[in-house]
Amino acid sequence: MLRLDECRGAVAAKYRDWAQLLVKDGFIVLFPESYGSRGFGNQCTTRNRPVRPDRERVADANASRRWLEQQPDVRADHISLLGWSNGGSSVLWTVRPQHKSDDKPDFRSAVALYPGCRRLDSTAWSTRVPTLILIGAADDVASPRIASTWWRVPRAAAARIAIVVYPGAFHDFDHPNRPLQVRTGYAFSADGSGRIHTGTNAAARTDSIKRVPQWLAR
Repeated sequence: MLRLDECRGAVAAKYRDWAQLLVKDGFIVLFPESYGSRGFGNQCTTRNRPVRPDRERVADANASRRWLEQQPDVRADHISLLGWSNGGSSVLWTVRPQHKSDDKPDFRSAVALYPGCRRLDSTAWSTRVPTLILIGAADDVASPRIASTWWRVPRAAAARIAIVVYPGAFHDFDHPNRPLQVRTGYAFSADGSGRIHTGTNAAARTDSIKRVPQWLAR
């Protein structure tokens, strides 16, 4: 399991929680670090980011896959991608047909939780691997309009896509214990104000914790 995180280099509570859940289910989890490894800190308030989800983070994902393929406990044909927010966007860029760059075994599947889709909207996006997208209907960072966008992909690609929109859920709905809060100063928000909501949604969290391992085990 290759996990692409959201904005910060540290392994925050949400990601530790997911790692523990996935390891318990028998997965191996790798945390590649796209920002700190290049000398950058938190990118949530930065609009013009020097590390882009369609470029450096795709390269990081593919480099991590090649490294994992060499590990004795890893099945090269069973490596999947999992990402949140900006990391979710990076997942969607990585699984585009245009980004398969070698003859090695491909990613087996992908999961993107509340991915941003601003630039992907204009790319005629499709995926070469089974891809699950989970997003909250009330998300004001990564707009849930993604649900109507991706269903317009060609039928062959649509057959590989599953989208779940959780009623009433905001960004970070899967966090283990974050009370609903308002944050300001974000580089991207649905209304352009930089003001966003983030917090746990118990129903969405419970469903995602069940759904993600099932998707990865397919």
